[in-house]
Order: sequence, then C-alpha cells, then structure tokens
Amino acid sequence: MDQRNTAQTRTIGVEEELLLVDPDDGAPQAVSVDVIRYAYEHGEVPRGHHDRQAESSGGESLETEFQREQLEVCTRPCASLDELSAQIRWARRAASQAARGVGVAVAALATSPVAVQPSLTPSRRYRRMADAYALTAEEQLTCGCHVHVNVASPEEGAAVLDRIRPWLPPLLALSANSPFWQGRDTGYESWRHQVWGRWPSSGPTELFESLKEYQATVEAMLGTGVVFDQGMIYFDARISRRYPTVEIRVADVCLHADDTVLLAALVRALVETAARAWRAGEPPDPVRAHLLRLAMWRASRSGLRDELVHPVTHRAAPAHTVVAALLDHVTPALDRSGDLETVRGLLRRLLDRGNGARAQHTAYTRTRDVAAVVSDAVERTVAS
Repeated sequence: MDQRNTAQTRTIGVEEELLLVDPDDGAPQAVSVDVIRYAYEHGEVPRGHHDRQAESSGGESLETEFQREQLEVCTRPCASLDELSAQIRWARRAASQAARGVGVAVAALATSPVAVQPSLTPSRRYRRMADAYALTAEEQLTCGCHVHVNVASPEEGAAVLDRIRPWLPPLLALSANSPFWQGRDTGYESWRHQVWGRWPSSGPTELFESLKEYQATVEAMLGTGVVFDQGMIYFDARISRRYPTVEIRVADVCLHADDTVLLAALVRALVETAARAWRAGEPPDPVRAHLLRLAMWRASRSGLRDELVHPVTHRAAPAHTVVAALLDHVTPALDRSGDLETVRGLLRRLLDRGNGARAQHTAYTRTRDVAAVVSDAVERTVAS
C-alpha cells in the first residue's frame, strides 16, 4: 500500500463488533466476559480497560457490548492504511484466539443467521435500557462497524457531518452483511440496519449548520427523557464525546478485513473532502432527512444488487453508478493521501466477489443450512 503523505493525513480508528458462536452449530454463545478474561490472562491483548462502561484507552482492546453474545474489537488511531490493516487483522486474530480458549469462535456477521435469544450484558446502564426499550432492546443483537476520523475541532466536526450525509447510504450498501435473522432469509442485504433503526435516536439528521445547533439538538433530545445520555445519540454520524473525531456508524461489520480497510479509507476521504468544502465556503447539500432515510432503506434492502439513491441527484440509479460517483467524489482526497490506487484495488475486489450478504447467500444456496453460513463466516473473519 502507498504510504505517501501519511504525516499529513487524518488518523482513523475502527471499532468492529463480532459474534461469538458455537463452532459446530453456529449458535451465538453468551460468553463475552469469559473471552475477555481469557484474552487478558493469556496475553492476547495488552492489559487495560476492557469494560464498555469504562473509558477506553484508545488502543487495541477487546470489550463487551450490549449483549453477551458479541465482542467489540478496537484499533488504535492509525495514519496509514497499512497500519490500519495490520491492526484490524491483529484484533480479529486476538479475538479468535481468545474465543477458542473458551471453546467458541468469532464471526464477522452483522446479525446471527441461527435463531437466538440474546442475553444482556450485566450493567446498570444496560439494564436501564432493557427496561425502557423492552423488545427493541431484547432483540438488539446486531454487529456494526464504527469508523472514527480525526477532526481539527468540534466546529469542523459539525461542518463535516452536514456535508457527508448524502454519501453514507452507499457505505451501507458496500458493507451489507446481514441477510439472515432468526434462521430465515429476510430479503434484505442489511437487516441489521432495520433492527438498529428501532432505536428512537437513530438515523440521518437534518442540517445542523453550526456546532452550537448540533449541541442544542443533543441537549433537546436528552431533555425529552427518551434517551438517557450522549452515548445513546445514535445518529448515522456524530461527534465523538470521548475523542477528537467524528464517528460514522452506518456500516454493518464487514465479513472481510479488506472491506473494513476500504470502508475506513472511504470514510476518511469523505471527511477530508467535506472539511475542505467547509473551509472553502461551499454550502452542504440541503437534502432533507426523510429522503436520506429512504436512501438508507434502499441500501439496506438491496445492497449492491439493484438500484440505490444517487447522492447528488437523489434519484434512483444503478448501484455501480452510485459507487462510481462516491469514488469520484473522494478521488482528490484519496490522491492527496496516497490511498487512491489501494482503494481502487480494494473496491474492485469487493465488487467482483460481492459484499458479505452475497457471501452468506452463496453459502446458504450451496448448503441450505444457516449453520454452514456461520462456519463459512468464521473462516473468512480471520482469513489474511
């Protein structure tokens, strides 16, 4: 990978949520605490914070998540795609090795193909959420990929959020990796997006136009009592409350590590493109949130198989046309960072083999067995 100009590029970090599954029948297993304990006791990860309720150290870590059947792996902030790729693969291998230590496996699947009744991770905050949100919380076993990109200031972060909004649905289409739910094919490429959309604070946003308005929106939401804290501001993209970053949250966890690298590279380029547009005084697209919601639904429904909503015209267009428009939009930023050829290669490979949803459908068509879908995903999760 080309590493020109990495000293001048924004750092990126990735959080991936993985399923913990039985290696034989593919059923999710409620053993996240055991896996993390094994990892730290056997030196799979450096000692540090590994509780979601604690402040993260910002380095490599394995952490619990909302349900005990899942695990979050985190990278350090990285300057180059080479470094990020190594971090993602390291984190997946560390999680896999620790999982094997307690008799389970990890799978980069955004929902479980095998039917499951999730088990809440014990914490006061999670219990409060379960009480307040009932079935929405009870069924919330989904795995996403969150990309953090460094911004120079919160003001820049708010300006970036306004300008990347139309470009987020194609990221969901590229990452879509959750066609199965409770043992059946949902007909969606990303059913995770549909399940995640049940949270009342999730989804696209209207224009903020300033940091002050972003902050006022968050305070107004908290004032309703419907959400408990800033951690529950589940916008598609938000200003991180802990790091000097914007956090883009639309993607399914990617089945292939290369696709995670691609996703992160595209996100960083989108942020850089938006920041430059803001500094140049270029206004954001005033497209309304209800159209963005339709674009996200379309990406969730058909992924790369059919039409998407074009980020510029907001009309239906073939998926390959929309992906090409995304690449064209961020090409100057990718060229400046030295990532353009790498991204072109990663994108070409993804489009040739398909996203995670396509791989899952292929495995199911071959075997007619959702457990085999999970087994295939386990192998792909840690493949180099």
